[in-house]
Amino acid sequence: MTARGRFAPSPTGELHVGALRTALLAWLQIRRLGGRFVLRVEDLDPDRSKQPLAEGQLRSLREIGLDWDEGPVYQSARTALYDEAVAALEAKGLVYPCFCSRAEIARASSAPHGPADDGPRYPGTCRALSAAERRERAAAGRRPALRFRVREGVVDFADGILGPIAQDVQATVGDFVVRRMDGAYAYQLAAVVDDDAMGMTHVLRGADLALSTPRQLLIYEALGRPAPRFFHAPLVRGPDGGKLSKRHGPVGVETLRSLGVPPALVVSELARLCGLPERPSPRELIDGFDLSRLPGEEIRWSPEPLLQRARGSSSAR
Repeated sequence: MTARGRFAPSPTGELHVGALRTALLAWLQIRRLGGRFVLRVEDLDPDRSKQPLAEGQLRSLREIGLDWDEGPVYQSARTALYDEAVAALEAKGLVYPCFCSRAEIARASSAPHGPADDGPRYPGTCRALSAAERRERAAAGRRPALRFRVREGVVDFADGILGPIAQDVQATVGDFVVRRMDGAYAYQLAAVVDDDAMGMTHVLRGADLALSTPRQLLIYEALGRPAPRFFHAPLVRGPDGGKLSKRHGPVGVETLRSLGVPPALVVSELARLCGLPERPSPRELIDGFDLSRLPGEEIRWSPEPLLQRARGSSSAR
């Protein structure tokens, strides 16, 4: 079977060095395997996704020498596929309408916090509503989200970078949203449907999504579809250990370019962050690429040394 992988950014800002490192790793993995690489734009959030930002992200990828065999594929044009998946889950009784607001879930006394960034565990308030109760809530003008009915038990998988991961999704997250109250499909559902439809065999992404994977595996299971192999790379964080952002300085690729950092120097820095020899072109990194060389811990990174190198290179010229 031909290896197939992808990079799937959300067009909500410029690509920062951490995201670009993930793109490079995913690209190198598939190019080393002689497979096909797909670019998917995850633009399902109507409030945050912007076409100019998507175009800037594609430009950044091209400028450092990353290419793709298929795409860009925009999720916003694929809602019919998500509709079909939800219909299949509805037919099996695996999704139900939920009328709870975030505030109501947070106030629930039985709602301990789930994994990082996921908020409180959903306590199952709407899981067993009768048809009459659902009609009553709808008549009151409350628009429901759609939640996946999580089974009991542990979901486990062998991550290609992090090793064995196991999670009791019902105990830590609870029934999770697959379609929001505003009708937008959630990442957990859309990623599964797209990765399956696109024939993905390898999914390499940031370690912040590792605890999303058990939820996605439940959807694969419910739809009767085989899951790809998962690889979650330890994150690149700011020098303070926080999520890489503008507060750490010029961490965006386009901003760095505007400050005089050439693409070849960006690639060399990305290679270093991957535990690879510093080379100016991604194609020079394919031979001998081995994920086992990837640093096993999160990396703290500051843009200042890179800016100093760029200034030094400019002065030498």
